[in-house]
Amino acid sequence: MLSNATRRILGLGFRNEAPAINQLRFYHERVVDHYNNPRNVGSFDKADPTVGTGLVGAPACGDVMKLQIKVDDKTGKIVDACFKTFGCGSAIASSSVATEWVKGRQMEDVVSIKNTEIAKHLSLPPVKLHCSMLAEDAIKAAVKDYEAKRAKSSTTEASPAEKAADG
Repeated sequence: MLSNATRRILGLGFRNEAPAINQLRFYHERVVDHYNNPRNVGSFDKADPTVGTGLVGAPACGDVMKLQIKVDDKTGKIVDACFKTFGCGSAIASSSVATEWVKGRQMEDVVSIKNTEIAKHLSLPPVKLHCSMLAEDAIKAAVKDYEAKRAKSSTTEASPAEKAADG
């Protein structure tokens, strides 16, 4: 037996009452669009040194998001982005929007993308804000992964030269 509050949230009205159309909850049209036609679904090779991968999840709801960026080493510009998300419509839409927003931008710029901007763009209700938080975290994790790869490759490239100079 459902409580009155639960019945109201689900749009079922009170006991013995027909559901009211205006009580039903619907996703905003932008969420539906990104869910039905997600942009940039896929993945890049994790071993590619120009690719940064961010893998984040929300244990409370079970959403898991993988967002990858491909960066031009010379300019620091993100030339491509893709995602794979296991989650609700809001999580998929947030991932899709995030990949659109990072493409063509400098890495320094994309880390300033806030979950509140994504949530506002998609008109997410408060109960779905964690989806936009995942997208923000995934962007930051992808940038951090790329920077770690770049730092590692620059130290391994310097090592042979240092050895030759010492020898």
